[in-house]
Amino acid sequence: MPTPTVVPDPGFSAEEEAKALRSAMKGLGTDEKAIVVSVARMANAQRQEVIVIYKTMYGRDLISDLKSELGGDFEDTVLALFMKPADFDATCLHKAMKGLGTKDKVLCEIMASRTNEQIQAIKVSYKKLFKNELEKDIIGDTSGDYKRILISLCQGARSEDPHVDQAKAAAEAQKLHSAGEKQFGTDEAVFNSIIALRSYPQLQATFHEYKKLTGHDFIKAIQKEFSGNVEDGLSSVVMVAQDTPLYFAQLLHKSMKGAGTDEDRLIRVVVSRSEIDLGDVKEAFNRTYGKPLSRWIRDDCGGDFRRMLLAITKD
Repeated sequence: MPTPTVVPDPGFSAEEEAKALRSAMKGLGTDEKAIVVSVARMANAQRQEVIVIYKTMYGRDLISDLKSELGGDFEDTVLALFMKPADFDATCLHKAMKGLGTKDKVLCEIMASRTNEQIQAIKVSYKKLFKNELEKDIIGDTSGDYKRILISLCQGARSEDPHVDQAKAAAEAQKLHSAGEKQFGTDEAVFNSIIALRSYPQLQATFHEYKKLTGHDFIKAIQKEFSGNVEDGLSSVVMVAQDTPLYFAQLLHKSMKGAGTDEDRLIRVVVSRSEIDLGDVKEAFNRTYGKPLSRWIRDDCGGDFRRMLLAITKD
């Protein structure tokens, strides 16, 4: 079973949390540490209750008060934690597509890693928040094989059958080999259909058969046959199918390695996985990079932003 780092507070009182947050913000100055403690001990559903109770108690909007009192990456993290998960994903997708240019890695990350149920919820939220269909915006902002991959993922119709058909895995491994490395040119439609349709256990079996057939991992075939956004999109699905915690551990590492920090990605991964499998992501990170995630966060981030990330990752 996946291991979250944030679970519902068993002693939760929406009224008490609303009082704590109001006390932290009223008067001169803001008690950021108190905000960290309050927000980090609640699960998202509990935070939604607090939003309603806060307005009932004080006649004030909690989110507006937080925006007026906080700033920078700390504010972005707190506001992300107070958004419903589907609203947060929808907002990240919209932000990635609006204006000039597209942040394609954000599209790949979210669309490749969410379950069917999550995809359907994101589409509803996107329409509610931005008055347009997610698929329509994807079509308008992308092109070619990359667009087709994202449209396929946007359907949220991947098989969820836990049963693995070994004969189908072997046959489809051969089909993928024939559509790519075995011939001159690539039949992108074959890759797209199998990777977008099959359940993760079925894909794992197919990748295993592919390695038996060719002697190397399937991800190498993706890297050899594709490039750019198409490679990123297909690779994301393959990595999620093979090892979801490792996939997100790699994203966290990329957000902090080298000069500068990709705060948006760091916030997005920590917040979106906190109630799903962030405990497993931490383990994969520590195992892969030889230094705890908490050390990377301490070395790379500062102030209240760092304090909030450590509180959510439970380090």
